[in-house]
Amino acid sequence: MAQKSEILTSIGKISVYIKKHTSGQTPLIFLHGIYFDHHLWDKQAEEIKDRTVISVDMPFHGDSRENIEPNWTLNDCANMLIEILDSLQISKVIAVGHSWGSMTILRAAYRQPARFESVGLCNMNFKAPTKGQKNTICFQHSMLVFKNFYMKQSAKSMFGEASLKENPPLINQLKLPMGILSNRQIRQIDKAVLMKADDTTYLIETLKVYALALKGEEDFVPTPPKIETIIVKGGHVSPLERPLEVFNLISRLIEKN
Repeated sequence: MAQKSEILTSIGKISVYIKKHTSGQTPLIFLHGIYFDHHLWDKQAEEIKDRTVISVDMPFHGDSRENIEPNWTLNDCANMLIEILDSLQISKVIAVGHSWGSMTILRAAYRQPARFESVGLCNMNFKAPTKGQKNTICFQHSMLVFKNFYMKQSAKSMFGEASLKENPPLINQLKLPMGILSNRQIRQIDKAVLMKADDTTYLIETLKVYALALKGEEDFVPTPPKIETIIVKGGHVSPLERPLEVFNLISRLIEKN
């Protein structure tokens, strides 16, 4: 069973869930994307039995809701990840992220490559938003007064069409963690992660850490350059839509080292 721990970072108090193992193998850490929480990685974490596994609740999400700085950035999230590793006295880690989690890992691994044995970047956006995309997000925020409708539309944009037809309850796996977010927090998260994201193509092209990427066929993010990218069926939430394929990616990261 994973044990919950709270770590004070420069962003605020962050909840992490640690399934300890004494094997001495490189620990593995999971970071989720916007609107989800650490449970996004439950299926993958359960399959890993030979090393310590850590899952993080990102700022405002899950139990990471106490004393969170209101105006954090993606760079602050990268600092947060390093601070978590420092607090847990982990000198090197295998890191796997989904969406925002991948964006955080990329920035942290670029800054401190020696801390990362390998990284898995699932459904990672690395492009700055266009003016039109920013306007669309602002328009969507006007619909937050109809919270349930907003969450359903968010699910439709994240999950592949076939995935939702095959497994309609997938919507609930977004609505449950998203439902605890206030409208103000949703706006802040979207502003920091989507609207103020900078182009990180250069970070990808010069990354000094072994990396694998993965994205869905219907994913709205582009394929990252110079990184082997596995294309799977589905949309933007590959850890839920294609858990086996994502676990296979994790296995390759582990076997590489």
